[in-house]
Amino acid sequence: MIRPATLADAAAIAALWNPWIRDTAITFASVEKTAADIVSLIETRPCFFVAETTGLLGFATYGQFRGGDGYATCMEHTVILSPDARGQGAGRALLQAVEAHARAGGAHQMIAGVSGENPDARAFHAAQGYHEVAILREAGFKFGRFMNLVLMQKFLS
Repeated sequence: MIRPATLADAAAIAALWNPWIRDTAITFASVEKTAADIVSLIETRPCFFVAETTGLLGFATYGQFRGGDGYATCMEHTVILSPDARGQGAGRALLQAVEAHARAGGAHQMIAGVSGENPDARAFHAAQGYHEVAILREAGFKFGRFMNLVLMQKFLS
């Protein structure tokens, strides 16, 4: 089930996100999220959805790609899944919910910023209609090395 996140979900969302931050290169972030960080995101993002069955499977949110009114219709999303939820359709359902919300709000396009070390995410986004438009070489730094950032784009209107 996909539903809007509530403030009561904040600790569970942080617990799901932090192993990806701490242990992988799928995100260039290196500082783990607190429940307070998640509360702030839920309160300030246009939408914040969770997927759940008997527990939290994942979440998705989006915000404006870059600051300034010239970018008001260009959004960037985040989708994070529990390792156990991969391949079950939760990621696709979350992404579709975020895209629908953005489209209804007048967004023209959605950007996915994918770690060059995450071929599964690149394949996932390609299967959802995203196209690679740029590779920013050595844009991220984590675990003592530089990593590429792949930008993928999908037009919503």
